[in-house]
Amino acid sequence: MFPSRCLIAVTSLLTLSIAAVAQHPPADAPVSIMVVANFHMSNPGHDIHNVNAGDVLQPDRQAEIEKITGALASFHPTEVMAEWPADVASQRYAQYLNSTLAPSRNEVVQLGFRLAKASRLSHFYGIDADGDFPYEPVQVFAQAHGQSQLLERANVEMEASTQTQTALLQSKGITATLRYLNDPVLLSHSNSFYRQMLSVGAGTQQPGADLLTAWYHRNFLICANIVQNAHPGDRIVIFYGSGHAFLLRQCVTETPGFVLVEPNSFLPQ
Repeated sequence: MFPSRCLIAVTSLLTLSIAAVAQHPPADAPVSIMVVANFHMSNPGHDIHNVNAGDVLQPDRQAEIEKITGALASFHPTEVMAEWPADVASQRYAQYLNSTLAPSRNEVVQLGFRLAKASRLSHFYGIDADGDFPYEPVQVFAQAHGQSQLLERANVEMEASTQTQTALLQSKGITATLRYLNDPVLLSHSNSFYRQMLSVGAGTQQPGADLLTAWYHRNFLICANIVQNAHPGDRIVIFYGSGHAFLLRQCVTETPGFVLVEPNSFLPQ
C-alpha cells in the first residue's frame, strides 16, 4: 500500500493533469460552433427588408432576453462572436463590463455582450467584414431586359418573411422569432433569394453573378475571422443577422474540425 503522503501526492498530480488537459485540449479537439441567426434589434434600416423590432429595452423584453441568454449559457461558450468590427466590439465590451457603456438596443449588446458576461468571458470577438452589395446594377439590368417580375417575386417572398418576423415579435416575442429564424429549412429557403439573382444577366454582363460574388466574398471574410480566432476544444456562439446564417453555417460544416450546434436545441421553447 502507498503511504498516505504518496497517495496525496499522486492525487495532486492527477488533479493537476486533469486541469492541464482542460486548459490545453488536444490539437485535434473539435471546435463546437453555434450560429444564432438574429434580427436587428435597433432597427437600423440598412437591409432591403427590415423587421420592426419595437423597443427591446422595455422590461418585458429585457426579461425575455435574460431568459434567452441564460439558456444559451448552458452551452458553456468559451468564446462569443458577433456582427461588429473587431476594434469596436473589443472596446465596447470592455465598457460593458465596466458598466460605462450607454444603454443600447443593438443585438450585439443585448445578446452577445450579455451572454459573454454571463459566461465570465474577458474578451469579445467582433468578426464582421466590410463588403459591397451591388444590387442596383441587378435592378437596372432586370428592368432593361424584361426581368423585373423575377425581382418582384423574390422580394415579395423576402418581405413576407420579414412581416412574419414582425408579427411573431408582436404576438409571441423574441424567443419565438429566434426559433423561427434558426429553423434550418427556413434558412435554406431564405438563401434562395440570392440564387435567383443568377438569372439576371447575359453574356459578359452578369450583375446577378457579381452580386453573389460580392456577397459571398464578405461572408468568406467573416468565415476567415471565425477560423482564425477558433482554438481546439472551443465552444463558440456566433450572433449574426439571419441573412448571413446559411453561409456561416456552411462555413462551419465544411471546415475540418468544426462541429455545427443547432441553436434551437438550446433556445427556450
